[in-house]
Amino acid sequence: MIGNIHSIETLGTVDGPGIRYIVFTQGCLLRCQFCHNPDTWEIGTGKQMSVSDIIDDLKSYLPFFEASGGGITVSGGEPLLQIPFITELFKECKKLGIHTTIDSSGGCYSSNPHFHQQLKELLSYTDLILLDLKQIDREKHKQLTGLTNDHILEFARFLSDHKVPIWVRHVLVPGTTDDKEDLKKLGEFISTLNNVNKVEILPYHKLGVYKWEALGLEYQLKDVETPTEEAVKEAYDLLTAKLKLNA
Repeated sequence: MIGNIHSIETLGTVDGPGIRYIVFTQGCLLRCQFCHNPDTWEIGTGKQMSVSDIIDDLKSYLPFFEASGGGITVSGGEPLLQIPFITELFKECKKLGIHTTIDSSGGCYSSNPHFHQQLKELLSYTDLILLDLKQIDREKHKQLTGLTNDHILEFARFLSDHKVPIWVRHVLVPGTTDDKEDLKKLGEFISTLNNVNKVEILPYHKLGVYKWEALGLEYQLKDVETPTEEAVKEAYDLLTAKLKLNA
């Protein structure tokens, strides 16, 4: 089984529990204004790697996983564009006792029965989803990412119905995703889910601006600064006000 891979990061510490081996897949349907990996957008490109290529490399990091409670995280791009590949990869990881995580926006989620069948199989080998919920307002979400959020919220409900543990992630962009009423509404939505183990606020940063420039793309948030610690705390409090976190 071959996948289209953008890059691999070893010894990551911010994309799931413990020390992580992070596989960035190539291809995404969203066009987030704050994306720090716009070079992962194009579908069907990237480096072609087999499951065995990744597993052979991954094995050398097993002691780090065991010592820290870590494992593998597949990010992107959007991993769910390559479900058959990720499924085969996670099957092999489970043979080695490795904790498996997917970092997804749900941007390609579909109610298509064939997609559901593939997704359910993948989730049977998945320990955790890092779910990126970017904006609760439908029109603001479309302006921010290029797509509405109907299917993304449906994906969140699907994961809740199937009791797949999630960490909710929200990128806090001053003037764009920090409106208090939007945060309250997003918090109310999150509180309806029964599978939330953690909520993370990811402060906006400009570390990926050089990639936009290299690709000849206009970066619309160049005048936006990183949010303050107080703003991050307030956003977290609003998102978790009605939430009962799972143990």
